[in-house]
Amino acid sequence: MPRAAITGWGMYVPERVLSNDDLSRMVDTNDEWIVSRTGIRERRIAESTDTVTSTSTASARLACEKANLDPAELDLIVVGTFTADQYMPSIACQVQNQIGARRAAAFDLNAACTSFVLSLIHI
Repeated sequence: MPRAAITGWGMYVPERVLSNDDLSRMVDTNDEWIVSRTGIRERRIAESTDTVTSTSTASARLACEKANLDPAELDLIVVGTFTADQYMPSIACQVQNQIGARRAAAFDLNAACTSFVLSLIHI
């Protein structure tokens, strides 16, 4: 029986930070109020050039690096999202091309908030 393994993981967070103190200069709130109700201390703000494809590609590169894996060795790329940049080609196929995972099968799984969990189930 074929087996799948997650050997590395990657993530992307934008560099620009909006802290609660920054937010309190825009609206009537403060750090203590926000943290006590939400636990949030900062949020990351994407640049206008950031796309689901570019952030997914950055995440995939980091995952391969952490796993010490050449992207050409990948068998499968699954992107779980409901916010694609476009319908065709799929984000997974664009990531596949951009990282050089030529032999990997690639598809998007579009299931709104459950996309991540369903992606894990399908591998």
